Amino acid sequence: MKERPKIIVGDKIVDEAMEMLRAEADVDLKIGITQPELEEIIENYDALIVRSVPKVTEEVIKRGKRLKVVGRAGNGVDNINLDAATRQGIVVVNTPDSNSFSAGEQTIALMLASARNLPQAHQTIKNGGWGRSLFMGSELYGKTVGIVGLGRIGSFVATRLNAFNMRVIAYDPYIPLERFKRFGAERIETLNDLVCQADFITVHTPKTEETIGMIGKEQFQLAKKGVRVVNCARGGIIDEKALAWALQDGIVASAGLDVYSKEPCTDNPLVEFDNVVVTPHLGATTYEAQRRVGTDLAHYVLDALKGEIVPNTVNIPCLLGEEIDTMRPLLQLAEYLGKLYYQLESVPLERVEITYHGEIAKKETGIITLAFLKGLLSPVMGDSVNLVNATWLAENRGLKVSEHLDETSASGHVSLISVVCAGNGTKAEYAGTLAWDMSPHIVQMNQYQIDVVPTPHMLFVEQHDRPGVVGFLASVLGEDKVNIAMMQVARKTKDEEAMMVLNIDSPAEEATLNKLRDSGKLVSVKVVNM
Repeated sequence: MKERPKIIVGDKIVDEAMEMLRAEADVDLKIGITQPELEEIIENYDALIVRSVPKVTEEVIKRGKRLKVVGRAGNGVDNINLDAATRQGIVVVNTPDSNSFSAGEQTIALMLASARNLPQAHQTIKNGGWGRSLFMGSELYGKTVGIVGLGRIGSFVATRLNAFNMRVIAYDPYIPLERFKRFGAERIETLNDLVCQADFITVHTPKTEETIGMIGKEQFQLAKKGVRVVNCARGGIIDEKALAWALQDGIVASAGLDVYSKEPCTDNPLVEFDNVVVTPHLGATTYEAQRRVGTDLAHYVLDALKGEIVPNTVNIPCLLGEEIDTMRPLLQLAEYLGKLYYQLESVPLERVEITYHGEIAKKETGIITLAFLKGLLSPVMGDSVNLVNATWLAENRGLKVSEHLDETSASGHVSLISVVCAGNGTKAEYAGTLAWDMSPHIVQMNQYQIDVVPTPHMLFVEQHDRPGVVGFLASVLGEDKVNIAMMQVARKTKDEEAMMVLNIDSPAEEATLNKLRDSGKLVSVKVVNM
């Protein structure tokens, strides 16, 4: 019976998530565990779940010999040493999607509240007044909203504001055009162009050196007079001093803020403005979001322990949940292509060029390249290589990897992955595609055009294009009880060299392979295990 994995949970998550974990693993809840205690016991666990504490340091990771996944219940991963985890091939997952609905709804709530003066009107009535004429507001209908950052929450906001009949424009230099089209947003090339056109501006980017203060005095000076601003992302993305100046100068008509450069924000001058609606970082503060954080993380951790691809993996290119099923066949195809080189060639590899042709060039190709590298290195490094550490291992072997995108179709294929592997003056070329049923097919082996479905056991045989060779090969395999499931012969020119690719149902013994190699009828016989 297979041993159940062991999971340590270092902070509180919802009971439903704990029940999910305990259904498939042995779980120890260690709320308040100290750093020395964690370092002492981590060697016994396959997975670790944390919130902002405890810290997952390099020492923790080094001692976690069994550790396969670290899960962070929440968005940030500041308390996890990602470099150390990546080197050791440990998957790090978090749950930024889990509060996307709540944060997106908070954004729209603040946009409406600030545009219609709802808190001020509410308080006037609570104080015994009425003052209807004091609270003239602004509609969203027909206005232009500028969204800075079209990730998970930005795209959620875009689709909802489309329903308000707003013109939705967005700035995000890291998102492909396809995503803008999918969420009904018009792509704007520069931040300043977006600011010039927007009646409402809302930010949805992570807080990085690049994004801190990205909307400052320069942007407000370019903005329409009467622009309205919302920030439910991270404090400091909108420069607070510049925002105060723009409010004072009448450039900004209102602002809705849920986040601040310093929290709590009790001494923030922005709270003194009557036309600023403020909330105490409530973006993820809903019952549903907190439940989802725990249950989503439980799913991700359990799936990662099974070796499955999961969304929101921090240390490999991220896939959205709905993208995983469509990407899985492409990842499998890339891994198959990678497995070919070291099983067919004996020359050390120095350089790999991967080109994505057709529809595949519009997808998240970074993770497909990782799958290729995993396949490439696994025949020589075994199970120690995975999607997480494949790039790091390749770099440490001195392998240079380049990636090219070509949205035109190649050789009639809707999508094609072509690979050039070079080393010591030699070159090998492979290509593959997906068939109508999404099954992977290898369609090029060096100079040979083929159409082969990869299977666990395969023989790649080069031969002289002569009568009787195929019969001889089939006879030897038949005598040794090796069943041929599929066979394909490819050649360049009649009477020259040709290649046979055989899918066989079981491994060929070494004695059988030696019969073939010693016969003088074949140029080479190579075994490929997929």
